[in-house]
Amino acid sequence: MLKEKKAEVIEQLSNDFANTTAVVICDYKGLTVSELEELRKSAREKDAQVQVVKNTLAKIALDRAGMSGVEIKDTNIFVWSDDVIAAAKVAADFAKKTDKFVIKAGYLDKEAADVSKIEAFAKLPGREELLGMLAATWMAPLTNFTIGLDALRQKKEEEAA
Repeated sequence: MLKEKKAEVIEQLSNDFANTTAVVICDYKGLTVSELEELRKSAREKDAQVQVVKNTLAKIALDRAGMSGVEIKDTNIFVWSDDVIAAAKVAADFAKKTDKFVIKAGYLDKEAADVSKIEAFAKLPGREELLGMLAATWMAPLTNFTIGLDALRQKKEEEAA
């Protein structure tokens, strides 16, 4: 790779990593092209990005983005997203499908994270689910109030009849 191209890759990754909340580093040795495409497709569905990057370039980009503390070696694929839970879910769900894909480490909110922390975030409900739960909680009093009013209306109609 030419020096100019390496500089472009580092610059692009530095910007991406600096503007994201989660980066998950995984080992992908032994995956087929179709399996990698499946990973990329599932990442796109959750607004995450997936890319294989040379370790030296990734290390420089992560350092520029203010993320350090994780050793990067062997074959690596990077999954990142603005949503911490989405990035963790993409990696953890794909790791369940195949034993060739292994989560190594990552960064959650710019802090180094181990495998157990990433898997714990993957078990949390997604953003949409959390918003749905919040809306249901906010709507519960109103729903109960309308049910009570309807029951009162029915009782008054029965008494009047």
